[in-house]
This record gives sequence, structure tokens and C-alpha cells, in this order.
Amino acid sequence: MTSPGTTTNSNHARIKALTEEIKIHSEPFRRLLSEVGQVIVGQRELMHRMLIGLLGNGHLLIEGVPGLAKTTAVACLAKGIHTSFQRLQFTPDLLPADLIGTLVYRPNDHKFVVQKGPIFSNLILADEINRAPAKVQSALLEAMQERQVTIGNHTYPMDDPFLVMATQNPIEQEGTYPLPEAQMDRFMLKIMVGYPSRAEEIEILGRMSKTKQTYEVQPVTAPDEIVKARELVDEIYIDEKVRDYIVDLVIATREPETYKLPISDLIQFGASPRATINLTLASKANAFLNSRGYVTPQDVKEMALDVLRHRVIITYEAEAEDKTSDDVVRAILDHIPVP
Repeated sequence: MTSPGTTTNSNHARIKALTEEIKIHSEPFRRLLSEVGQVIVGQRELMHRMLIGLLGNGHLLIEGVPGLAKTTAVACLAKGIHTSFQRLQFTPDLLPADLIGTLVYRPNDHKFVVQKGPIFSNLILADEINRAPAKVQSALLEAMQERQVTIGNHTYPMDDPFLVMATQNPIEQEGTYPLPEAQMDRFMLKIMVGYPSRAEEIEILGRMSKTKQTYEVQPVTAPDEIVKARELVDEIYIDEKVRDYIVDLVIATREPETYKLPISDLIQFGASPRATINLTLASKANAFLNSRGYVTPQDVKEMALDVLRHRVIITYEAEAEDKTSDDVVRAILDHIPVP
């Protein structure tokens, strides 16, 4: 019979070996951040979250006003990975077939053949997703969730890795179709992109105020390295106390009174179990980028806002008090004890 001390030593040895392996395999992703950083000024959090989505096999919803380099950041990330990339500009007249493909009749052969759409790519930029009607959004989100697309009578799997990064403009309402809450839940992270600082704006001015842009991003990693990194992310150790902390954070969005949080009148619906899964994966991916073979409570706190903000639906009373889902999540993070 193995003693508890032997088991603990075995765990420590495994975590140490995993950490050494992660240090090696996380290096291309640090280079990728550096490569994209040569083009994008600031927006370190956005670029970091894009890598979290890539490593955690989860899709991203990026929200910010026009001109904040959302599209450029995603395009640069795609160039830094030696893989296929499609930018899809969503418009009100877009059809599902424009996205996933359709059956085309060939008179010479007297038969229908499948014409695959642009969604069959490793990285997808869904630009201004809220400008497309519900049918198109559903076609995209089905591919995101099921990792497959049905055309005619046949089902086709998506490429691996498959990552959707969708952008939306929070200020333009005319001609937009806001994503329903059930569809928002399909996104692993919702990232809010803010304005650059004064120093960053000066750097942007010096770097970009030219009639011809000469920047170029060199590929520094490939899909097989991403697949290997994901295998390591799955192996990252997460202590039972940290798991309990994640579950407490999520359940507190549904039952705040259980945790003696006086915010139940602000929450209409809490986060789903998908939030628990995604927060765990995002925390593991964050540990990977920090060259660690184990998850800390700080990893969880760092990722919680981006994982939960679009899953917590606030009440009309909260809106009347100018409260947002971010305020609710921050209140929970401040209240739940950190292990």
C-alpha cells in the first residue's frame, strides 16, 4: 500500500517534469506574442486572451469601438501561425450558404457536388458578427459548438485547430442583430477592448501614420505545435481547493444568497456549467503561458471576468442603477475567499 507521503512526492515529481516540458513548448507562443507586438501597439491583454482561446480550444468574442486594431490583431495572429485563415465580413444580406458552402449542380455530370464555404479553415475572423441575421449566426455557432457542418446529406468535420474570433461594435445599433444569450454562451471568452494610453497613442502615431504600411508578421509556430500544447494544457495539475474555488465562483452567480452576497436583485440568470469548464480550461492555458505545470488561484481570478461577463444576465433593476455584469462578477471575486 502506498503511503500519502509517497503519493505527494510522486505528484511533485510529475508536476516538476511537466513544468520543464511546458517551458520548452510554451516558447513558440511567447515568440508569437512578440511577433504580433511588433505590429500591434498595446493591447497586450487582447493578444494574451487570443492565445488563451487558441490553447484552450475555445472561441472568442471581442467587443470594442471601431479603430482599436481588433481585426488587425486577429489577422496578425493568423500570420504568426503557419496555417489557413479566413476573414469573413458579416453583413445583413449574408446567407448561411455564403459561410458554410452549398451543393452545386454540374450539368455535365448530372449530379450535385459540394462547394465548401470559407468556414473550412483553421482560424476564422467573423468581423462584426452582430451585423449578420440570426440564420447566419446560427450556422457559424453550430460549427463552433459541434465542430462540424452539414451540407446536403453529408456532415463534414472542421479542421483542427479550429478557432473563431468574432468582433462586434457596442455602439452601433441600427442594422445589427444582437447575439442571443444562448449563443453568447458558446464563446469561451468575451474580451472588452479599450482605448490605448497616451504613450501608446503617440507610438501608434509614429508607427502607423504612413500612406503605405510595411509591417510583416513572420510565422513562428504551426498547427501541430498547437495540438501538442493543448495536450500539455490537459495534463496541467489543478488542486482540489482550486477546483472548489472555480465552482464557488460560478455557483455564486446563480445563488449569491448562499454565499451571503447582497446582489441577488442584480442577477436575472447566472452562469451555466459551460462557464465552469471554460474557466478551468482558461486557467490551465494561463498557467501554460506562464510556464507552470499547475494552476494557481491567481490564474482563476485573472480569467474569471472574461469567462463570466457574457454569461451573467443582469436585471432591469441593475441596469437602472447603472450596474453591469462586470460589476457583479467583480463583487463575487472580491467576496469569495481565495484558497
